Amino acid sequence: MANAAKPNIRTLSKEQIAEFIDSIGEKKFRIQQIWEWLWQKHAFDFQSMSNISKPLRAQLEEAFSFPSLKVNTTQHSEDGTIKVGFKTFDGHLVEGVLIPTEERITACVSSQIGCSLSCKFCATGYMERKRNLNFDEIYDEVVLLNQLSHQHHNKKLTNIVFMGMGEPLLNYRNVLRAIERITALDGLAMSPRRITVSTAGVAKQIMQLGDDKVRFKLALSLHAANDRKRNQIMPINETNDLKSIIEALNYFYQQTENEITLEYILFDQFNDSFEDAGELIKVYRQVPADLVNIIEYNPIDFARFKKPSEEKTEAFMSYLEKNRVNARLRKSRGKDIDAACGQLANK
Repeated sequence: MANAAKPNIRTLSKEQIAEFIDSIGEKKFRIQQIWEWLWQKHAFDFQSMSNISKPLRAQLEEAFSFPSLKVNTTQHSEDGTIKVGFKTFDGHLVEGVLIPTEERITACVSSQIGCSLSCKFCATGYMERKRNLNFDEIYDEVVLLNQLSHQHHNKKLTNIVFMGMGEPLLNYRNVLRAIERITALDGLAMSPRRITVSTAGVAKQIMQLGDDKVRFKLALSLHAANDRKRNQIMPINETNDLKSIIEALNYFYQQTENEITLEYILFDQFNDSFEDAGELIKVYRQVPADLVNIIEYNPIDFARFKKPSEEKTEAFMSYLEKNRVNARLRKSRGKDIDAACGQLANK
């Protein structure tokens, strides 16, 4: 357990570390060494900082805490997907997923422990939200998944999606700060264009992303293209209706010109008719979305939804394509280990 009385060293700026080093009379080159261990060499405790003297390591440990994620469990799917259960410094569990394909290796990361949105089709939505993940914990998820990628595929991560547990825009400050460290040249140096943040539709925060001129991509978890149906499966729609979300997405695009994707899970006899497809097309034409991802539904214990037949799915896709919608059917991966879309729940 991290000592609450000690500041977390990773919340310090480089200037603050410099002040500490100066205050204890250490040489200035130690500043860069410490910074590299925190953000590039990925130490998870002070004792790992091998080129720093033991007395200085002891002084750092005396002055600061170093809470970090640890890998608690790993599960391996037949398709190569790896689900990781991470343990936080205060004993919570949170999940992330490594998804390898021929073209890319993606880390699916969580932003909260649990979720407060209660989406009816998502296993995490049936959990209580314990707390937000801190920015350095989100960073650790990416680092640890990247290490697994090297270990199992001899490749580094190519993409990051914030599509794990929680609503990223309800942990706005930590998500943006984590992405700053992930994309920083003195961090993981990943391109922001390879990062996608997925939201259930928090209109005010989508607009804030525009004001903040973020450089990453945005995905909207739509899943129903009218307010009546969306209210049934996504309670957030009652306070963030489609009109307000469409306005927010247009504002976001005006400010950033970043790619926007619409995510749409097909549910049998709920949102899979040609009428539903027509409503989806109307939404698509009102927002500057470059792609509609049609997603296979993955069953969970708590919900009664089913996925439609392959014939019905193909007919839905064909209808979209005839109407010049850039749509792609996204096959789920990691279903056999409950690692697919909507299944993360610390089982």
